[in-house]
Amino acid sequence: MDSVTLLRQKDIISVLSTGTRVDGRKLDQYRKANIRVGVYEKADGSAIVSLGNTVVVAGIKLETGEPFPDTPNEGVLAVNLELLPHASPSFEPGPPDENAIEMARIVDRGIRESKSIKSSELCIVPGKKVWIVYVDISAMDHDGNIVDAAGLAAMAALLSCKIPDVRVEGEEFLRLDTKKPIPLVEKPVPVTVAKIGDYLVVDPTLAEEEVSDVKVTVTTLESGVVSSIQKSGSGTLTEDDVRKIYDLALEKGRELRSLLSAGGE
Repeated sequence: MDSVTLLRQKDIISVLSTGTRVDGRKLDQYRKANIRVGVYEKADGSAIVSLGNTVVVAGIKLETGEPFPDTPNEGVLAVNLELLPHASPSFEPGPPDENAIEMARIVDRGIRESKSIKSSELCIVPGKKVWIVYVDISAMDHDGNIVDAAGLAAMAALLSCKIPDVRVEGEEFLRLDTKKPIPLVEKPVPVTVAKIGDYLVVDPTLAEEEVSDVKVTVTTLESGVVSSIQKSGSGTLTEDDVRKIYDLALEKGRELRSLLSAGGE
């Protein structure tokens, strides 16, 4: 960290030592979260999520295509995340940069490794045609913790997604007018914790992210199983830190999951 960032970190640590944060939250408290689905009329599923002033939108498009050779009877999930230039002065126009790619991978891995989607039910003609689920996420306004907002938006959009029924005749198929929900069996939720000095804070703001020593995103299921974990930053974590981060991810994941179940604020 440069000298200016170190001074800002020192000021934030001074506030954290009182048990509160600059915005008045407790260290383990999320910002006000809001979820709204059905924001894109032409999408197969969509949602917009806000965490405080961080706003992320997700849209789902279903297309048919060929399966991967090693999973001929399973559908395909593809997650993309774009950091739109108007969301932050630090975001550049053009193709996704390393930060956007890393965030997309965190969201993708949390969903994929949880086996939350019954991918076998996305198969239309074994070895020939499957549903490809494209999840496109855009950061609309950046005030920290885009990953958690993106993960929530992706899951909310998937929960609202409908897949056309098909009638299969040999190796041909016909889309029907009726639709069914995407086959979801889990709701993986990412929770990000930042370490600033000796303090662990949940749902860091942009100002907190900029002075953090390390960030960890843990995606959990209702059962407590971890489907993905990602560490960023050069700081270190103690064994006690790791245990506390897991406990926070589990507790806060359940809180966020209840918002998904309620479908809103």
